[in-house]
Amino acid sequence: MATSAVAVVERDIADIHRALRAGSVSVRDLTAAYLARIQAYDQQGPALNAVVCTDAEALAKADALDKAHAASGVLSGPLHGIAILVKDNVDVAGLPSSSGVAAFRDYLPPADAHCIARLRAAGALLLGKTTMPDFASSWWAYSSLSGETRNPYDLARDPGGSSAGSGAATAASFATAAIGTDCGGSIRLPAACNGLVGVRGTPGLVSRSGSGALVALQDTVGPMTRSVEDAARLLEVMVGYDPQDEVSAQSWAARTPPSYVAALDRDGLRGARIGLLLDALGSDGDEHAAPVNASVRASCDAIRKAGATLTEVRLPDLQRHIVDTSMYVNCSRHAINSYLITRPELPLRSLQQVIDQRAYHPMLDLLEACAFGPELPEYDPQYFRRLAAREQFARAVMNVMAAARLDALVFPTVQVLPPTRAQLASKVWTTLTFPTNTLIASQTWLPSITVPAGMSAQHLPVGLEFLVRPYDEAGMLRMAYAFEQATRARRAPQTTPEL
Repeated sequence: MATSAVAVVERDIADIHRALRAGSVSVRDLTAAYLARIQAYDQQGPALNAVVCTDAEALAKADALDKAHAASGVLSGPLHGIAILVKDNVDVAGLPSSSGVAAFRDYLPPADAHCIARLRAAGALLLGKTTMPDFASSWWAYSSLSGETRNPYDLARDPGGSSAGSGAATAASFATAAIGTDCGGSIRLPAACNGLVGVRGTPGLVSRSGSGALVALQDTVGPMTRSVEDAARLLEVMVGYDPQDEVSAQSWAARTPPSYVAALDRDGLRGARIGLLLDALGSDGDEHAAPVNASVRASCDAIRKAGATLTEVRLPDLQRHIVDTSMYVNCSRHAINSYLITRPELPLRSLQQVIDQRAYHPMLDLLEACAFGPELPEYDPQYFRRLAAREQFARAVMNVMAAARLDALVFPTVQVLPPTRAQLASKVWTTLTFPTNTLIASQTWLPSITVPAGMSAQHLPVGLEFLVRPYDEAGMLRMAYAFEQATRARRAPQTTPEL
């Protein structure tokens, strides 16, 4: 196996930029090292199968960034030379965009998605695309295009979905960071399963134009990173109004701060009031949930030691609220069809054609259910009931926070450890029954972040989610950063060591 003189494992943006300014490394060096790791560990060795493709011009683009730096003496932007992988339902000009569907493997979008254009303008190097289930329709990594993606912490386990490849690839240091999309938890669930930080901003904070969606008002795009600081750096660049996405007007209404990085504070939990949502924990008698609960309780101790007041709170109707506000079957057929209509070059023109031709992975039970939804959400009376129920759910959560004067709620991102392939094959859980708490933020349209909370006795990552008030991303990042600095809980996977 070829060796690389440049270390990239677990390396963060600030460290990379210090090295670039000092001249001890070049963007070409870093890019070549990331590509070498992908070659060694994605289709060979542990064969994570997390990357759909890489940019054949990546090294040439790295050279251009190095040349510009040499000529000007300054980095071209806040993400100069930072290698980023992108989920395959977010358009990157010059790279295929398949949404995980084998029939779409050759589709080349004409332009960058809005958030990708912002990353590129900040100097980022878009290294390639990552695996995902067809149309982002599963918590797990099954795709008609790429097959199964593996969890780098345990190759017999799933890395979580739907931003599966973004999660596995970032954990394995195939890039400095990755971009995912999140409707019901598709950033945060794989982030938790891979020991990462994953951010779901308030819907509209980041434009969704140029990306796929399942529930138009609920979907978001966001960063997946190995540190809170890196997540703040990416989010800071991605936020902004886009006339092509009317929901993104919320980014203007939110009065976003000029810098999320500036909000980070090691003492950010001191004086904070945090609520542990007991109804979001699995049973201690459940062998799948008990290890997660142990990590969460240890995290609560760390939060107290960091100077916060931690209170246990209840929302007894939590599961009823989650069921009553689930809008996939009501909305996803229309959302997928709307996406396909904007891409006339694609060989399949509707979700019904995809289903009729069996042009999807057979493990995607939610996609099959969505095919029976209405052509327009408004045709189904349940749609309006679920919209009203969403308002009730959001009020219920906010009242829990208001009554205890909380700055955030915390709970396990997922109630159980990353599932094994055998568990998924035997239907221990289906997509609609999997015990993920990511639905809480998704179906109340509230911002949240998952942060590594430790490793289970099985050496598997556990994630802790912080949920905050609308548009309080700065406060969310501040508290998450303080928790991260107090615990240093992230551990790199052992299946992909330094080359």
